[in-house]
Amino acid sequence: MQYQWYPGHMSKAKRQIQDELKLVDVVVELVDARIPYSSKNPDIDKFAGNKPRVLLLNKADLADEARTKEYKAHYEKQGYYVLAVNSKGGSGVKSVLGVIQEACKEKRERDLKRGIIGRPLRAMIVGIPNVGKSTFINSFAGKNCTLTGNKPGVTKGKQWIRLNKELELLDTPGILWPKFEDQKVGLRIAWIGSINEDILDIRELAVTLLSYLYENYPGAAAAKYGVQECGDGNEALERIAKKRGCLQKGGIPDLDRAARFIMDDCRAGKLGRITLERVPESKENEEDEGTKVTGDYGGKD
Repeated sequence: MQYQWYPGHMSKAKRQIQDELKLVDVVVELVDARIPYSSKNPDIDKFAGNKPRVLLLNKADLADEARTKEYKAHYEKQGYYVLAVNSKGGSGVKSVLGVIQEACKEKRERDLKRGIIGRPLRAMIVGIPNVGKSTFINSFAGKNCTLTGNKPGVTKGKQWIRLNKELELLDTPGILWPKFEDQKVGLRIAWIGSINEDILDIRELAVTLLSYLYENYPGAAAAKYGVQECGDGNEALERIAKKRGCLQKGGIPDLDRAARFIMDDCRAGKLGRITLERVPESKENEEDEGTKVTGDYGGKD
């Protein structure tokens, strides 16, 4: 199927973000550490201009630690200030202020030369739906100052949050971009729950995920569900349905029900620490990966 979700409120939010950029000193983008490339919105790069950029690899506790380190190095080479964080558990969150201050060091020095003292830095928080922006802000601020939820699209409008005398945050709605040129990107975004599930084929998501796990994390699904390893995603889904008692009348496997709890387990980190894409080998390869359309979802990439 085609993976795409760009409701009208995202188009409006994108325009608002562009309008508000002139008011901020730094752009802080959250990506999901399990898909640091696919969850990084290319539109942010286009309209952030020369603003300092901080990239937070959120939900790092759910990702393959070795690949997270690779992605951190990869994006640091591109000029980003990068930090792996777990907003829900709080790991790494206390270090974010220092990273933002370091990113804005030149700006602060210019302010001092102009006699501007004590003005708080202003940071815009951006990211695609369901990467944990609101949870991060609440953890960062130490209080529930934004709405949070476990489905995409909870934050619908901008919110300014005064964190302390040094920093103000502008929370923004999660936005995608109008078209995924590479359907692999859309698939991965669907895997982590950043697309409205009402428009998705849950069985296809589970089948492609099981195929990916077999190729990249052999034994993960077998260990979780107590089934024999299988390279065929459809066969693996049927085995798991039978093993877990997801059956319809006559003992027919209920594949949709089994697929749903597999996807829930994946998003909750119950399949182990897994990363769902590899670091591009070069900037050119990254651009190719983002534009080339392919139907091969299951193998190593």
